[in-house]
Amino acid sequence: MKEPVLVVMAAGMGSRYGGLKQIDKITDSGEIIMDFSLYDAMMAGFRKVVFVIKENMESDLRELVDGRAGKYFDVEYVHQRLDDLPPGFELPEGRVKPWGTAHAVMTARSAVDGPFTVINADDYYGPSAFQIMYQYLTGELLLGNQKGKYDFCMVAYKLKNTITENGSVARGICSVSAEGFLTDIVERTKIARVNGDICFTEDEGKTWTALDEDTPVSMNFWGFSREMMDELWDAFPAFLEDALADDPLAREYFLPSVADQLIKNGKAGVRVLKSSDKWRGVTYREDKNSVKDALQSMKDKGLYPDKLWK
Repeated sequence: MKEPVLVVMAAGMGSRYGGLKQIDKITDSGEIIMDFSLYDAMMAGFRKVVFVIKENMESDLRELVDGRAGKYFDVEYVHQRLDDLPPGFELPEGRVKPWGTAHAVMTARSAVDGPFTVINADDYYGPSAFQIMYQYLTGELLLGNQKGKYDFCMVAYKLKNTITENGSVARGICSVSAEGFLTDIVERTKIARVNGDICFTEDEGKTWTALDEDTPVSMNFWGFSREMMDELWDAFPAFLEDALADDPLAREYFLPSVADQLIKNGKAGVRVLKSSDKWRGVTYREDKNSVKDALQSMKDKGLYPDKLWK
């Protein structure tokens, strides 16, 4: 079996944050949030990482990675390009927004030749998430595969542990079977606390629908076999046809949506793995201090070395 690859989605525009949060230093030692994910991935067993980035980010990211975490990984950088489209499609005039998480993962298709896991660059997932993911992808953790289907997995977090007090967030709302497999995932792009409850809106806040705080959600921590790259490419034209007719400048190709369709078509089984760690992330600039304090507290408790890379 080929060793699993870590694919890091780092090409997001960071529009709500007000800058390139992927490379914003968050500790006194100069680490960024992604350093903690790379450290946890290394400790779990991952040895190759592929960064999906904008071309103009590469020099800045190399400065932060190559001489530090890059000493412990086989590193590749791939550029997410707006014009990376199937034959017969052209980039719509005025489009500047990336095509979304499914397109970002697909960008790494030439650098991945076996099982792989996907994470966001600006999220803190915790060490146990990487451990359980590596065990699953290497076959060390046998949780009941579904015969005749792709054997995928994802790490789920409780919704209440993924909300910021500083604005709305996007989350993949998951339904899970009694056997622990994902049965449905719906991308909600605007979730926030409203009068003490966690709610989502689909009409720019005119109406809100409450969600259970313990609802499992996807934070884009997925585990796939190599076939997922082909599925993402094959499903892309249908998405583009709809997007170009509906909203060519803003529609996004979401990774959870493709996974959900494969489940409904009977082509994939997605085991839901549960992490004991608390997710943390910086969606807005105001989130930075709370995440910084939490990571420093973990260092003070000895959960991480004072300096991650030496």
